[in-house]
Amino acid sequence: MKVLKKKVLIVDDSALVRRFLSKIIESLNSEIDTAKNATEAIKKALSNKYDLITLDMELPDKNGLEVIKEVMEKKPTRILVISAYTTEDSDLTLQALELGALGFITKPTTFGASIQQIEEEIKQKIQEIINVPKFKILINREKAKRNRQNFESIDKIQITDYSANEDMKYILIGASTGGPRLIEKIAKTLPENYPYPICVVQHMPQNFTKKFAERLNSISKLNVVEANNGEEIIKGKMIIGKGGWHLHFSKRKIDKAIICKLAPNTKNRFFVPSVDEMFFSALEVIDPKKLVAILLTGIGDDGADGMVALKKAGAYTIAESEETAVVYGMPKEAYLRGGATKVLPFPEILEEILKLGAKNGFQKI
Repeated sequence: MKVLKKKVLIVDDSALVRRFLSKIIESLNSEIDTAKNATEAIKKALSNKYDLITLDMELPDKNGLEVIKEVMEKKPTRILVISAYTTEDSDLTLQALELGALGFITKPTTFGASIQQIEEEIKQKIQEIINVPKFKILINREKAKRNRQNFESIDKIQITDYSANEDMKYILIGASTGGPRLIEKIAKTLPENYPYPICVVQHMPQNFTKKFAERLNSISKLNVVEANNGEEIIKGKMIIGKGGWHLHFSKRKIDKAIICKLAPNTKNRFFVPSVDEMFFSALEVIDPKKLVAILLTGIGDDGADGMVALKKAGAYTIAESEETAVVYGMPKEAYLRGGATKVLPFPEILEEILKLGAKNGFQKI
């Protein structure tokens, strides 16, 4: 049986980058089309049926956000952002993810010795996103409508008593592709008196995690910060793992308070920060009965082994269900390996986070 080639539109004003990406994507049995500006990209995207669009954020006539808005409104398509390591581009990329882009990769600044590693990263990301089911990019309008209704019901939750339970808990969240929008929803929903600290590992490069934390802090009632050495993990705070470093934990000698420790990638993990690194470190430092581990959408199995170990030690663990996970990889592996106490769609995970901190429960209004 003949396997149909995937159709990919590469949007970049640099002829060198277009050739570079074309060579990589053609090796994945894909048919290539290109556009050198936003106007051409929009015209082609709306008049053709592409399986994936790779999109540069800085184009000569418009920025990539305008392309995403028009395409997602008129003909929803899988979009992978190609972004540079700049402050301006990192801001645009985070906005792109909110508008519906499924992921991003950083544009190579040189085409030198590390080119093979860059090519492998690009291949993996493209293969990950190009297979995301269409309904998860809002092509299935009815499902999108139901999901919006679920989120609206969360917005109407009212906590009747947020006095902390006697035992302190630490909530650990891991995510990859599709995760930023979910983390944003958590940050936006939790009240300022939420009694437990939250630590997040979202697969992102270094420049992006700082901007991500700042962006979350601007919309959240919690204090959202990027992890740094010695950062105390206390209630009312959400800590975002720093790109380029693993998020570990330690106890401060003077008062035994739990603090952050930035660890180098000594185990040569593919993702830095790694969800597994956070989970295993927490298990070494914190009473597992005080740990709540949540694994959200993402390709591969980062976090799955750590979640298995946490569950065996007595931690409460939750994996996102296939129903809402943009990429059902990481949570699926955790479930298959026996690491999930519960498997829930994201709206119910958010409700569970709210319930965990409520002494006398909560009610919907």
